[in-house]
Amino acid sequence: MTKDTRDNDVAFIQALAELLNANKLTELSVTRDYGPDDSLKVRVAKQVNVVQQAPAQMAAPAAVPAAAAPAPSDAAPVTNDPADHPGAVASPMVGTAYMSPEPGTAAFVKPGDQVKEGQTLMIVEAMKTMNHIPAPRSGTVKRILVDDGQPVEFGTTLMIIE
Repeated sequence: MTKDTRDNDVAFIQALAELLNANKLTELSVTRDYGPDDSLKVRVAKQVNVVQQAPAQMAAPAAVPAAAAPAPSDAAPVTNDPADHPGAVASPMVGTAYMSPEPGTAAFVKPGDQVKEGQTLMIVEAMKTMNHIPAPRSGTVKRILVDDGQPVEFGTTLMIIE
């Protein structure tokens, strides 16, 4: 690899990072071919703060007056973030969440349903590919945190299974 090629690759990667930020993307993958058996594969990604991805339907916690706030303790902080729940099912990819196999048909699951490990919970469409999201464990669907047709990011909490 020549110095010019290396410098061009660095400039190319920097341009991809700028493109990522300018378009508010979270991930970008590109393969640059130089010839047979010579290519550069680049994946530029930034970590998504899952808290920002919380659906709008979730109620904000009630404000606690300063005078009523408890004194700090050494105990671990308790959060209401669904991503922290041990039964959280996170999206494995960026895409669009669909609750049923086809428009107008019944949802795969609804709150209160019993599910078995491996059972399809929903579909996340990514690049025209329908990816079935399986239940990571058996249990009861407690909450569904995304709407049908809602865009989701990698790591977005889709639902809670207990």
